Amino acid sequence: MIPLDNTRNAARLFGICFILTFLSYGIGSSMVDAVTGDAGFLDLIPDNSISLAVGVVLMAVLHSLTNIALPVLMLPILKPVNERLAYGYFGLAVAATTVLAVGGVMLLMLMPLGDAYAVADSATRPPLEATAKMLKSGATSAYHMGMAIWSLGGMMFCAVLYRSALVPRFLPVWGMFGYVTLAAGSISELFFHNNTVEIISVIPGGLFEITLSIWLIIRGFNRPVNALS
Repeated sequence: MIPLDNTRNAARLFGICFILTFLSYGIGSSMVDAVTGDAGFLDLIPDNSISLAVGVVLMAVLHSLTNIALPVLMLPILKPVNERLAYGYFGLAVAATTVLAVGGVMLLMLMPLGDAYAVADSATRPPLEATAKMLKSGATSAYHMGMAIWSLGGMMFCAVLYRSALVPRFLPVWGMFGYVTLAAGSISELFFHNNTVEIISVIPGGLFEITLSIWLIIRGFNRPVNALS
């Protein structure tokens, strides 16, 4: 059994990383959307390349580091409870992070397109615009695919969290509902876009992640138990 002090430290670090993950992707995507949100966004990229680059770094680098830290911190704590679910959470979290990072790279590729568009003639611009739209669409699809994968891992995480009694059980129950909702919304967004569905699907899971993070930073985990019996 892992010493209680170690699990408390891991819990607080997990909570901090969860909040950093949330903030890095949220702030980064907002910065990217501010540059690429308009229909003629290629015109804006040369003058806003720094904002775009910083946004992508937050989404694809800082977010990846903190997101991978989450299952790394939890694996030794959750593995004694249910090894398969713990490794499932770990693997799916890594897969989701990789897909999200690929989406960030697609957005970064808009920068050379913006520079080329600024000096292109009227005959060359349409292919550049089509390529830019394709990259942006690919990044959006990568986001929803990554969220769907993350949701599956989150369900495994909540299942082990419930069995372990590391936190009050209402939290993993809430999280399970949030991740099921997120998975349904993300999968539907891969086929058709609906602003209402997208917003509603992220609210329960997002509030769960914030609440869990604050709980772990302030309270830490309860004494770990072997819930295999």
